[in-house]
Amino acid sequence: MQDDPHHSDGSRLRKPGLFSRLRGNFLAGLIIVAPIGMTFWLIYTVVGWIDSWVWPFVPDYYQPEALVNRYLVPEGADPINVNVRGVGVVIFLIFTVFVGWLGKGLIGRSFLRWAERIVDRMPVVRSIYNGVKQIAETVFSQRDTSFDKACLIEYPRKGIWAIAFISTNAKGEIKAKLPGEEEIATVFLPTTPNPTSGFLLFLPRSDVLELDMTVEDAAKLVISAGLVYPNSKDPTTPPDA
Repeated sequence: MQDDPHHSDGSRLRKPGLFSRLRGNFLAGLIIVAPIGMTFWLIYTVVGWIDSWVWPFVPDYYQPEALVNRYLVPEGADPINVNVRGVGVVIFLIFTVFVGWLGKGLIGRSFLRWAERIVDRMPVVRSIYNGVKQIAETVFSQRDTSFDKACLIEYPRKGIWAIAFISTNAKGEIKAKLPGEEEIATVFLPTTPNPTSGFLLFLPRSDVLELDMTVEDAAKLVISAGLVYPNSKDPTTPPDA
């Protein structure tokens, strides 16, 4: 039995017009193309930025354009302009690996300590260097320094909940000076849509509601302003349900 192409009130259903179908196809294509295009654009931009930072340190004789014109362009012919992206990234990776290997050795560690003693004598440079070094060690260290769990806390007042990340338990002077005997959690409350900024909070464990979702899924939820849930089919259930 065929479906009756009428509304319940007896009026005939209207088929979507050409413009509506084109708009639907365009939005569907945009959902597919936009992530791919943005990913390639971001990679292309980052590679170009690294190249622009690396190439000024490379002598002109070894620049890609000079090498191409020297070995591939016949003598007397007009030189060609070449934009070779990615070679600077390779040079940067090789240089970074070499510096890391050198820094792990006895001579490298001794040289690094000597250089840091010099930096410690420079008031402004010392503050910038120590801050950047601490951030780099936290972000790139292979030790377990990442957030433990995603959680919910009541912020900025009771009854309003915000997503945050538990880093560790409060230690040292912070733990000693805070009143009460309850365990205190160190919590980072990110902002939306830029989770790299936010607030550092120290809360009793009883005020922290841990979530089952991973830190990565919680970060996606923050960055998307609540549009991307870990379980897209049923956001009310845990991710593994």
